[in-house]
Amino acid sequence: MKTIVITGAGGLIGGEACRFWHSKGFNVVGIDNDMRSYFFGKEASTKANLEKEQEQLKNFQNFAVDIRDIEALERIFNIYKGEIAGVIHTAAQPSHDWAAREPITDFGVNALGTLNMLEMTRKYAISAPFIFTSTNKVYGDTPNYLPLVEKETRWEIDESHQYYEKGIDESMSIDNSKHSVFGASKVAADVMVQEYGKYFGMNTGIFRGGCLTGPTHCGAELHGFLAYLIKCAVNKKEYRIFGYKGKQVRDNIHSHDLINAFWHYFNNPRQGEVFNMGGSRHSNISMIEAINKIESVLGYKMKYTLLEENRIGDHIWYISDVSKFKKYYPEWEYEYDCNRIIEEMIANELEKSGV
Repeated sequence: MKTIVITGAGGLIGGEACRFWHSKGFNVVGIDNDMRSYFFGKEASTKANLEKEQEQLKNFQNFAVDIRDIEALERIFNIYKGEIAGVIHTAAQPSHDWAAREPITDFGVNALGTLNMLEMTRKYAISAPFIFTSTNKVYGDTPNYLPLVEKETRWEIDESHQYYEKGIDESMSIDNSKHSVFGASKVAADVMVQEYGKYFGMNTGIFRGGCLTGPTHCGAELHGFLAYLIKCAVNKKEYRIFGYKGKQVRDNIHSHDLINAFWHYFNNPRQGEVFNMGGSRHSNISMIEAINKIESVLGYKMKYTLLEENRIGDHIWYISDVSKFKKYYPEWEYEYDCNRIIEEMIANELEKSGV
């Protein structure tokens, strides 16, 4: 049986990948030591997700290993030597706010951890596709200098600039911008994944995500805006909006649609290729628009505070142009838009909270 190695196996994307590849008949090897609970507290722990996967997936085994520990990783890869058909690397420290507290931990997990996974793949499964979840934060705050105009419920690109009609593509520079400490560590990882593809000839794919979300997202204030917003709304807790009048725009892609994109790449990989991947013009929403949608579903007003100060380096407007991925993988299509995502996540949170 072919084996797929998935880091961050208990997380939103890693967990979705575990279930998907298991359904395709793969032996699934997870690597997840629940560092998310260290980053964001018990409410963000992935422990319950991992336990559910271990119960439901017959051919799944998780190793509670830190990806900074290359010796521990080598022991895992040694066990499955000759069987590894692919590696999906989703484990990360994902918050730019948190990264500023512990830059060494952030860089260790995001940059060194990625290098370790690349090196293990090169040593034990050099031909296997290596799929990396990067981030739109590699572009730093450059998107904030686009020609933006303020509208009633959102910021939007000035209509006279048709180049960005479909969103931001991969030609945007990652230089000369403020990335946040998190963004910088992800740049290091992103470039290294590219390099292993181009220098060593490995099948490495880099997916620079917008907002990745779905019903299994363990949202916290510092990461996972839509999941945390819905959690606050359902449980009638106050939500804080950081700056930009609540009109900042994000494109949201459901974890299922992202994993489906991974599957298309997995079956026809390219070497060191970068793809912007998000909800695009198909699925995007501002904070205020998201609140309005949630209120219409729940039938009551939610509590929120609009703060004047924005987070350092936070995007005012970000929509991914996924044209490059569609060019190489034209059969890939979205199944979810923002409305369907929000409705599913609200139903899930209501069930989980017993409201």
